[in-house]
Amino acid sequence: MSTERERRLARIRDTIADIPRGSVSSYGQIAEIAGIPRGARQVGYALRTLPEGHEIPWHRVLQASGHIAFDGDSRQFAEQRRRLEAEGVAVISGRVDMTRYRWQPDLDELLWKPSAAWDET
Repeated sequence: MSTERERRLARIRDTIADIPRGSVSSYGQIAEIAGIPRGARQVGYALRTLPEGHEIPWHRVLQASGHIAFDGDSRQFAEQRRRLEAEGVAVISGRVDMTRYRWQPDLDELLWKPSAAWDET
């Protein structure tokens, strides 16, 4: 049986995996969708602790303002920008227009998506 913390991390990672190509989300939005209100820091932790070789689209998660969270001179900043631009997301001065690119899942997508991570059996 997994711990509550492991279940939360799995829900966060599942939610991030659902962000479609060409869309972005904020740490806070991911936390809300994953059922962890005010859990933006937990989203950051889930991203920092991703296992080697994962396929989770971490680059689609930004600050609520649309800014990339990494320092502008860092390798991570450059990699996130490159990945976003490869998906057609415009990054201007380290920022993405959240009104244009923000992921807006519909209710059916949120309610009926099958997910093994949510199964607590």
